[in-house]
Amino acid sequence: MKTRRIAAIAFAIALVASVSALWTPDADQATLRAHYLATPRDLRMVEGVSLHVRDTGPRTAPALILLHGFGSSLHTWEPWARSLDNTYRVIRFDLPGSGLSTPDPTGDYTDTRSMQLLAALMDTLGIQRATVIGNSMGGRIAWTFAARNPERVDKLVLISPDGFASAGFEYGKVAKVPASLSLMRYVLPKALLRMSLEPAYADKRTMTDSLADRYYDLMRAPGARDAMLQRMRQTILTDPVPLLRQIQAPTLLLWGEQDAMIPFSNAADYLKALPHATLAPLPNVGHLPFEETPAAALVPLRRFLRGAL
Repeated sequence: MKTRRIAAIAFAIALVASVSALWTPDADQATLRAHYLATPRDLRMVEGVSLHVRDTGPRTAPALILLHGFGSSLHTWEPWARSLDNTYRVIRFDLPGSGLSTPDPTGDYTDTRSMQLLAALMDTLGIQRATVIGNSMGGRIAWTFAARNPERVDKLVLISPDGFASAGFEYGKVAKVPASLSLMRYVLPKALLRMSLEPAYADKRTMTDSLADRYYDLMRAPGARDAMLQRMRQTILTDPVPLLRQIQAPTLLLWGEQDAMIPFSNAADYLKALPHATLAPLPNVGHLPFEETPAAALVPLRRFLRGAL
């Protein structure tokens, strides 16, 4: 009995030591801002949330608003923003609990709340209408916003958008968050995060050390992991077809043919439902073309914005 007790105590000590070694606390907010915030002016209070917003380009130029995907941040758009803000007013922001935006004090991470914040940000910036560009989850928010607020959307660009039910999701039901995923709140090994991100790129060389560092750092922002889990738990998909059919804005579908996150075959579903959609396939590209092949992916986007596609 004594031997068993000693073995049990030794096991408990080893377990505590292992957990302590893997424990991943939140990063310091001031340190993150020093590294990832361009200017304090980029922090704006909107609807009670401190949003991280970058607004570049001529203020009188046509406005582009870019919405990032799940677990990402406005930094994902920087290669495009640097190329576009000579001609357009380019606005990108971190959704609450993402990047450098604080968690939403309301605890509401539904698409309805995201659209409320998008409209409020447009009002704050004095923008009545804009071209809305969204990737993945941001694409779902973008097309839903366009359907429900047609007077505010000139054009719509959807980059491998979310919306049609996939494995683990059913229309009208809350998605089940695996217990193992919930553990990321306490344990987030950098190597494991990098491994989970790599499938987003067809060319694995895109996942550089600096890119992996950025994702890892910002996912450890105070409250970010709790916000991500709440956003997943509050996501309830509905059949997208009725809303998609209401969209009258000219729409560009940009989709990497090697997308391993949301398959390229889903583009056919959008083309059937959207009245005014054009598909621009991107060969040998994954889920994040604006990071993986920003220059090549800009070619069809520029043509579309000029009305030549």
